[in-house]
Amino acid sequence: MKQIYKYTIYVVAIMLLSSCYPIRRVGLLQEREGLPEYKKGEYEQYHLQKNDELELRVISLNPETALLFQQQSRTSFASNTSNFTYRIYEDGTIDVPFLSKVEVAGLTLQQAEQKIEEALSDFDDDIMVKLALSTGTFCVIGDAGRGYFPIYKDRLTIYQALALCGGINSSADYGHVKILRRSDEGTKIIEFDIRPKSLIDSEYYYVYPNDVIYFDFSKRRFWAIDSYSGFLSVISSSLSMLVSVWNTFN
Repeated sequence: MKQIYKYTIYVVAIMLLSSCYPIRRVGLLQEREGLPEYKKGEYEQYHLQKNDELELRVISLNPETALLFQQQSRTSFASNTSNFTYRIYEDGTIDVPFLSKVEVAGLTLQQAEQKIEEALSDFDDDIMVKLALSTGTFCVIGDAGRGYFPIYKDRLTIYQALALCGGINSSADYGHVKILRRSDEGTKIIEFDIRPKSLIDSEYYYVYPNDVIYFDFSKRRFWAIDSYSGFLSVISSSLSMLVSVWNTFN
C-alpha cells in the first residue's frame, strides 16, 4: 500500500503543477507588472489594394445623368442612384463607365471617391460618388474560433473581432498573437500580447480588411486542465488505474 500512496503523491503533484489556466495567463484588460505597455497610436485609414472589390454608387439629381449610369449598372437602389461593383486590377486601376481607367490603389475610400467625382465632372457638376469595400473581411486561424468574418463597421477593434469569431480558447498563447497584414511593401507579421489594458487605442487595437489573425497553441496545452471537475476526474481515474495495477500484481 505504501507504493500506492507514493504513486498517488506523484500524480497529485503533477496535476497541481499543471492545474487550470490562471487568470494571469488568459485574462484580458490586465494592469500589472510583467506585461508590455503599449503606447497610444493614431488610427490609420485603410488604403485600397489590388484585388479589392469596390461597390461604387453614382448619385445625381439630374434624371438623365442618373439614367445614363443606371444602364451600365446591375442594380438600381433608387430612381437617381446607380450601383457598380468593381475589382481593382493588378495595375491598381478600376474601369469606371465612360471613363478611362482610374487608379485607386493606395488611396483611402474618401480619396478615391473624390478622384472619381472629379473625373465624372465632365458629365454633370451634380454628381456624387460613394464607395464601399465589398470584400472587407478578416480571417481567424489557430487556437480560436476559425473562419472568415465581415468587417461590418469602421474601426473594428480586436475585441469585436474576437466576439465575431467566438473568442479565444483557454489553451491559446495569449502573449504571442500574430496578425498577417498586407501592405504596399508586402505582407508583414505583427505580434503582440493581447492581455494588457494598454492595448486599447494602440497600433494593435484595430483590425483591417484582409487581416489574418493567428492564435498559436500554448506550450502548456498538453498538461493544463480546463476546470476543477476535469482535475478531479483525472485524479480519480489515475487512482483507479493505480489500484487496478496494484491488485493485478499482488
